[in-house]
Amino acid sequence: MTTTPAGEDYPRIGKVLVIIPTYNEKDNVESIVARTRAAVPVAHILVADDNSPDGTGDIADGLAAADANVHVLHRAGKEGLGMAYLAGFAWAREHGYDVVVEMDADGSHAPEQLHRLLDALGEADAVIGSRYVPGGKVVNWPAHRLLLSRGGSLYTRILLGVPVRDTTAGYRAYRLDALDKFDLGTVASAGYCFQIDLTWRAVRAGLRVVEVPITFAERERGASKMGGSIVREALLRVGSWGVKHRAGQVASLFGGKDKARR
Repeated sequence: MTTTPAGEDYPRIGKVLVIIPTYNEKDNVESIVARTRAAVPVAHILVADDNSPDGTGDIADGLAAADANVHVLHRAGKEGLGMAYLAGFAWAREHGYDVVVEMDADGSHAPEQLHRLLDALGEADAVIGSRYVPGGKVVNWPAHRLLLSRGGSLYTRILLGVPVRDTTAGYRAYRLDALDKFDLGTVASAGYCFQIDLTWRAVRAGLRVVEVPITFAERERGASKMGGSIVREALLRVGSWGVKHRAGQVASLFGGKDKARR
């Protein structure tokens, strides 16, 4: 298979691929790619397009034709955020990258803050761009969205015992070799639950996970992909994982007592 050179190294972490999933983002894709290229010129970008009917994929092809650091992964159809990122991770491995970054196409994740994640990755396996640590903030979100986001993170921390304040954050950087420490082939989360899923797997695998503050801004153009089915998926999956997690803790506790009596 012919591979694309992965480009220059970012200090201390290696070759970086920023994965930007798209579905009907024709109004945003050109801007977000240009801003990312300007913010971290050594990074490469992979636009993972789910066969957008609005022509997003064609725009991305034009950007890739004009810039060797921009690539496009055309997917057959809309399968959800999680599947797009998993395909992007696989593409990164095949093409020699060391680090993958998750970034939304709608401009809510500021490329100008990408260096914060990459710098922190020098001492970590995974870095989360967090809205809910000191210095982090949310701009122009309606109250119900902020409540849903904060509530989702709190729900996850309580049920799963995850020591991360922003478990649903979508702005992230991972070392690819760290992701190999858990089985991505068993990840089935399609929507934003994917972020919770990987957070929990990373913590359970003993990875060094850190949060850095970012400013999250509501999109200015296009329609949000957040819907009721995405929220339901997260509630049901996290609830199921939480029950199993607590059951395992209880079993371990009583198992330990039985061994002590013997």
